[in-house]
Amino acid sequence: MRTRVTDMFGIELPIFAFSHCRDVVAAVSRAGGMGVLGALAYTPEELEVELAWIDEHVGGRPYGVDVVMPASYAGSDLGLDSPADLLARLQGMITPEHRAFVEDLLAKHNVPELTGADPGKVLLGWTDATARPQVEVALRHPIALLANALGPPPADVVELAHAKGVKVAALASTPRHAIKQVEVGVDVIVAQGTEAGGHTGEISTMVLIPQVVDAVDVPVLAAGGIGGGRQMAAGMALGADGVWTGSIWLTVEEADTPEMARKRILEATSRDTVRSRSWTGKPARLLKNEWTDAWESADSPGTLPMPLQYMLVSPALRRIGNSDAAELATFPAGQIIGAMNQVKPARQVVFEMVEEYIEAMERLDRITAD
Repeated sequence: MRTRVTDMFGIELPIFAFSHCRDVVAAVSRAGGMGVLGALAYTPEELEVELAWIDEHVGGRPYGVDVVMPASYAGSDLGLDSPADLLARLQGMITPEHRAFVEDLLAKHNVPELTGADPGKVLLGWTDATARPQVEVALRHPIALLANALGPPPADVVELAHAKGVKVAALASTPRHAIKQVEVGVDVIVAQGTEAGGHTGEISTMVLIPQVVDAVDVPVLAAGGIGGGRQMAAGMALGADGVWTGSIWLTVEEADTPEMARKRILEATSRDTVRSRSWTGKPARLLKNEWTDAWESADSPGTLPMPLQYMLVSPALRRIGNSDAAELATFPAGQIIGAMNQVKPARQVVFEMVEEYIEAMERLDRITAD
């Protein structure tokens, strides 16, 4: 297969795989696509370890890193460059009402306290101050792509990546967002429909892709509900140069998805997700359950803006993960989970997607043949 993105990155297949698991990233890149590691949950020191491992196991193939540098968030106007100082100020912005709501919800489901020392990571890379150290680490490695998951990346970060010979991608949920990102120098637009897991907009993939393709003159990757070759063929038919995938890698053999979560994904239907602000404060598609329901109930104080919401709920999510309260365990997942019912090696998922893509294109050729 040859498109603008295969030429741009020297890859065999225009399949990009976002994952927080380094094993998945390396496996997809070795299979001919491009794995992209989500850096959000890693400290700079941890990210260094993960990328060094990928460097050793990717077989010289290109890979990317995805960071979160939102254009707007609570505390962005404080002018604090120190993550520690920013964290301290932001903690004071979380109301007692919100803290009480979370504690009451956990108590209703008999979720125990954490045992032992577990400081956790309540801020992560949700801010400029915490994401920039991740960018610095990423650019010390031979990455081919730096992606920003929320809005246009800062112009100076784009320039820094370009100076290192690294292409920059950014996710867009509207044509207007895509235009803004191209204006700051982004090389690739990931047009992500509402079907996608994680942060996502309101426009469906089928509608969004051609609008974004018509709005910008850079390569576009189709994202949102892409899990097989037929969806890939549809995205390419709409004008995309490749596909950006995420949820389908949650259940592959290489994924480090907790077993309880993997089981729920395999059993879920495409109706079992919901766009909710209960995870980060911005709309994100999550697995629907009693956690997401509680934040929409009459008793809810409402969600806080990013990054305050995740700072509030992060300790609770760790407590839930260490408990038997499966009814509260939520995580980002797209509507494609309704088609995910087997555990397979990542390499097999890539090859099956390509085979199904070829079958879809051959079927279209037969329709138009004389």
